[in-house]
Amino acid sequence: MNTWLRQHGFAMKAALGNLRKAPGSFLFNVIVVAIALALPFAGMTVLENVRPLADQLAVEPEISVFLAQLTPHDDAVALASSIRSALGSNKQTAKIIFVSREKALEALKSKSGLSDVLTTLGSNPLPDSYIVKLGGFQTVGDASRIDAIAQQLQDLPGVENVQVDSAWVKRLAALLAVLRMALLILAATLGVVVIAVVFNTVRLQVMTQTDEIAVSKLIGATDSFIHRPFYYTGALLGFLAGALALGAVALALRPLNGALAEFARLYASEFQLAPLGPLSTVLLLAIASGLGLLGAVLSVRRHLARLN
Repeated sequence: MNTWLRQHGFAMKAALGNLRKAPGSFLFNVIVVAIALALPFAGMTVLENVRPLADQLAVEPEISVFLAQLTPHDDAVALASSIRSALGSNKQTAKIIFVSREKALEALKSKSGLSDVLTTLGSNPLPDSYIVKLGGFQTVGDASRIDAIAQQLQDLPGVENVQVDSAWVKRLAALLAVLRMALLILAATLGVVVIAVVFNTVRLQVMTQTDEIAVSKLIGATDSFIHRPFYYTGALLGFLAGALALGAVALALRPLNGALAEFARLYASEFQLAPLGPLSTVLLLAIASGLGLLGAVLSVRRHLARLN
């Protein structure tokens, strides 16, 4: 164990020594990688702030079930049991409200101001209907079940039309899914950029230390011993670039929150973007270090293989 620690300690010192030889070049590469990482880090910060806000929205979808115009009143009332059975098969709780055509007409007259116009029609043009207030939806993602429930209600006998009155729930869930996919694609693309930058950085170091590597091989140094300092260089570059990117995103939140405060105030909200939590920060730093290490591994194995 002590031997393993000494070997890695030596590799770390060697990596830091190589960086001190060309600090300007290393710093420039850190900045380039940090710029590439800042975009997906900023996107993840925004999504992490929006996700709990979306989850806290009042998700109470309603489905309006309109019966055929000539459905007898007794049949319309009896349809409630069929609606409960359909909801039960989906393990869905709901509050079912029957709205008779007479009650619907009275409500329309009182709210629309068209009492005289409706009176001239002579007959009631409105059908009996049910309002189904669905419960048990904790997040907008759960609302994906609404379409299946609405289709099952549409297939009930005597039902003319079914209208989902909370389609915004599904639109919001779909929008968040699109944003997550776009962020994933952006992160994957810029991850390749990070690997390419680290690959080129380590390649230049290998080229400048060709003689040292050849001498090390002559005196019996193993490939692992020679490769290890370059691995630390790549991981350190990724870690520092990730820390710089997270710091830049955190600083950018201050002016952005100032602009958001004015916008949120119009909606009686105090929404603010907060930096990522400790767990997310550690995870992103680990990913950045991993990308740097991967770039170093690919570079070392490609270029040092030529010296064997």
